[in-house]
Amino acid sequence: MYKPLVIITRPSAQAENFARKVAAIGRDYVLFPLLEIQALEDDTQLIAQVKQLSQYALLAFVSPNAIDAFFRYVDAYPKNIPIAVMGEGSRARLADYGVNDQTATIIRPRNRLKTDSETLLDELDCEALRGKKVLIARGESGRELLADALRERGVDVVQVTAYRRIAPIFDENRQRQLRTLLEQENDWVVTSSEALRNLMDSVAALQLHDGVAKMQRQHLLLPHSRIKETAQSLGFQSITLTASGDEQLLVALQSRL
Repeated sequence: MYKPLVIITRPSAQAENFARKVAAIGRDYVLFPLLEIQALEDDTQLIAQVKQLSQYALLAFVSPNAIDAFFRYVDAYPKNIPIAVMGEGSRARLADYGVNDQTATIIRPRNRLKTDSETLLDELDCEALRGKKVLIARGESGRELLADALRERGVDVVQVTAYRRIAPIFDENRQRQLRTLLEQENDWVVTSSEALRNLMDSVAALQLHDGVAKMQRQHLLLPHSRIKETAQSLGFQSITLTASGDEQLLVALQSRL
């Protein structure tokens, strides 16, 4: 009996560890990154903010990528500065740098089914932050909701760009690979709305008469309700929504054996 492949769409640097876990539960996988993460050509501002950490009352990271880029320049994280993160992936990435609930105050949404700026705001003591400085480390573009909401509450917000996100080059090899993947139904693990939109752009670029329909019939595993909303708007019907974090994705994948 045919067993669907697990299509891992994370950036290459983030995919390997998850791929090993997927193999460990007995699933075959294919790496098909839908985003590439690039370092900044000029990270002067990022380095400057790392050196000025002591002036901030809170440091917020929008993603594990922001954590990787920021901690590249951190020798020892000051324990007295709380950290805010969106989900379990970011919490796990902090642990890779020795920052955990025992060594720092880490604030994150308690609702693991909806980990975003809105639910993070519910956990922050905005009144205590009023008049103080908060640093948000983020990608070159992204939602402004967290920064805007904090500013409305009287918080002095500084945002620093830590990395760039771009769509991979859709060369002949990737075109051939995508055509093959569309010929059978697989389990696609997609962890960002931007990646999902890149996927649909790639399918459309193939100019197959039924390519979009074939993609819409694929099964998606998504760790966030906002990605689910994007998927539904793009016409996907077979969607599994998991809680935040790799372990929840793996549980969902294992249930499909």
